[in-house]
Amino acid sequence: MSQPALLPLVESLLDTPLPASGIAWLDAARQESREAFAAAGLPDTRVEAWKYTALRALSQRRFAGGDATALARMVDAATLALPGVQGAQLVFVNGVFRADLSTLNALPEGLTLQPLSQVLSEDAEPLRFGWSRAAASAKAQDAGDAFARINAANATDGMVLRVAANTTIEQPVHLVFVGADGEAELVWHVRNLVELAAGASLTLIEQHVGSGEQAQLATFVSDIHLGEGAKLRHTTLQNAAPATNLLRHSHLRLQARSEAILHVIELGGALVRHDLQVELVGDDAKLQTRGVFMPHGRQHIDTQLAIRHQALNTSSSSNWRGVANDRARGVFRGAIVVAPGADGSDASLSNKNLLLSPSAEIDTKPELEIYADEVQAAHGATVGQLDERSLFYLQSRGIPLADARALLTAAFCRAVLDDLPNSELREHLSGLLIAQLPGA
Repeated sequence: MSQPALLPLVESLLDTPLPASGIAWLDAARQESREAFAAAGLPDTRVEAWKYTALRALSQRRFAGGDATALARMVDAATLALPGVQGAQLVFVNGVFRADLSTLNALPEGLTLQPLSQVLSEDAEPLRFGWSRAAASAKAQDAGDAFARINAANATDGMVLRVAANTTIEQPVHLVFVGADGEAELVWHVRNLVELAAGASLTLIEQHVGSGEQAQLATFVSDIHLGEGAKLRHTTLQNAAPATNLLRHSHLRLQARSEAILHVIELGGALVRHDLQVELVGDDAKLQTRGVFMPHGRQHIDTQLAIRHQALNTSSSSNWRGVANDRARGVFRGAIVVAPGADGSDASLSNKNLLLSPSAEIDTKPELEIYADEVQAAHGATVGQLDERSLFYLQSRGIPLADARALLTAAFCRAVLDDLPNSELREHLSGLLIAQLPGA
């Protein structure tokens, strides 16, 4: 659904000059993506995937493209560390790689880790197929992919990570994306590529933090490919600054016998949306997703999970929780498709939600489409309040009402972290969930 091209947000995005790389195919792909964005505009609530996420307020804002002084911005080093997470670390400030804040010394054998800006300047050719494919896809689709298009047109930095075949990387790789106030309200873009070759194994920690009160718009596109028998543990902690508008698009592609285990914690930001698309393209591929979103105040957090089973005997298990307070709104859509020929697939999805305020809202929509035989599939979603009998029981044991509510809500959220193997990180994330609760 197109909208007038003169919306302030659209106008400011189109006014930003395209990055000039001097690489013909890259400049052409960026131009195609921008033209596709200009033609289709922003999605509105008539687009099914955006039915519960209106862009009216965001579309009236203007943002300045990029941050010319990102390399000099002060960052509190304490915000970059996570308990139990050691190893290689890449830090980006307003979408720009900061070598002075990153740790890339003595990478283990088999791990290649570079900022996208470096890859584009030294040897961009291996990225050609993926970037050109994004541009070609942008031309064919509707307004729903607007922010992926503008990312393909403007992204100049991000991370390129590759793990060689049959290599296990013991220490996690830690990505930190920092949003910091600039001289104007900024828009910036990050593009990540992760490739695990056959038999490789990696733990990836992705952290979004921010400071300041200035509004920002940030777009992320991540392409993740798992070769045969590869295994990825990916934990995301999103705790961006309160005025940040964060639009993320992640696409995972799993080959035969590969496995991806995802944990996602959504806490910060003003308008936050994550389109998480997973394709199980190889026989016996496995996916587990665990997530919790906790909007409060006037926050709006939207998760769009789409899983497609395309091969024999694939499995997916998804368990997501939402807690909304004040006048916040949460959105969760979990769509599973079992394609023709994906016989023997096993798919389950659960989304349970709590409303802590009469003015809070959570919209949840599980979807299931099956076109194969001998399939096991289950899905369900609930939205409700804390159990009154449990509250009464805790109060009868001398626990004040506010503490009883906090205990039950914390237990409800922590269920998604139970299988996180890093105990220090698990406890830290549990603490952040508790701190997000009313009265904490």
